[in-house]
Amino acid sequence: MKKVYLIDDDDIYVFLTKKTILRVKQDVEVEVFSDGLQAITHLKEIKEQPELLPDVIFLDLNMPVMDGWEFLEEYAAISSSFSRENQLYIVSSSISPHEIERAKNIPEVSEFIIKPLVKEKFIEILENL
Repeated sequence: MKKVYLIDDDDIYVFLTKKTILRVKQDVEVEVFSDGLQAITHLKEIKEQPELLPDVIFLDLNMPVMDGWEFLEEYAAISSSFSRENQLYIVSSSISPHEIERAKNIPEVSEFIIKPLVKEKFIEILENL
């Protein structure tokens, strides 16, 4: 079973996204984290257990406690120690050219996607798992 992490504090977005993911691909487990600190703490705990690591991470930038940029700094420091690769997508409502350019310069980021994420994009991403 494939694993998808949703790191986002918007309950409505999380609910709709989870529902869409499960419609597109039923054999997926979706785990939700409401801030970057919860997610990075979890990843540090499981980093040596490949069966528990996510295949795809959808990361919001604007969250309380630890935002997406802070998460990415921590993630970059530990992702090379993961026992398998995954894809990380920034999914943000920001259309700031500065943020998009900043994300392009982070090797761990697969793509910067502007919300809302449409069903066709989920299909494209999840079919490649």
